[in-house]
Amino acid sequence: MDPRRVRELLEGVRDGGVGVEEAVEALQKLPFREMGFATVDHHRALRQGVPEVIFGERKTAEQITAIAEALVAAGQNVLVTRLDADKAEAIGARIPGFRYAAMARTGAVELAPPPRRPGAPVAVVTAGTTDISVAEEAVETLQALGIEPLRMYDIGVAGIHRLLHRVDELRRASAAIVCAGMEGALPSVVGGMLSTPVVAVPTSVGYGTALNGFTALFAMLTSCASGVVVVNIDNGFGAAMAVHRMIPPAPTAPTPTNDETR
Repeated sequence: MDPRRVRELLEGVRDGGVGVEEAVEALQKLPFREMGFATVDHHRALRQGVPEVIFGERKTAEQITAIAEALVAAGQNVLVTRLDADKAEAIGARIPGFRYAAMARTGAVELAPPPRRPGAPVAVVTAGTTDISVAEEAVETLQALGIEPLRMYDIGVAGIHRLLHRVDELRRASAAIVCAGMEGALPSVVGGMLSTPVVAVPTSVGYGTALNGFTALFAMLTSCASGVVVVNIDNGFGAAMAVHRMIPPAPTAPTPTNDETR
């Protein structure tokens, strides 16, 4: 359940506009729903500030659709990651307002815009064009969290003047997500330039001894730029969730005082 909906419900009971039984019925949907093949966590938005996200890989279109419908019925926005086009088409035929982002391989239903987060945008940086699909997963996740992304693509160390050209803009960001494959050097360079949080994402890009992203992962884990956070290979979603935990939450509406409600 969306925290805003819980607040409205409780304030409605306090003000007399919502009956106790009506509120109890609404709250019975918390904290989860058993579906046999899945147990949908309706309480996660209250605990973590974001509804449960559906990992689409190896789930059938029918399973994803059923979970998404349960989230929608509970008044929550939906985000699906690792979703292919065929599954997205089947889901979109059943769920109104379903939007598929092919490059990011994500699907979404937005019942209400997420509360906007304060502060500057989060920079999403790639070393090369082949890293963009991972970066776009981060972008879609940030937007679902109410965080404004700032794309900076194809500015890797092989032409480092491209990065230096955007350093001032990068320093104004509230955080940076940096995606790179091959030798994975870009997060160390960015981490040495910024005082704001930097989250590194190794990508499975490169020949031979790039080892499907393991070389970049090891390089990022041994970065000499202090405090760079590293997530798993190709995990743009995880990088955005890490930033979500690092930057200030969206402001909540103040509860009216007795004087204001008279």
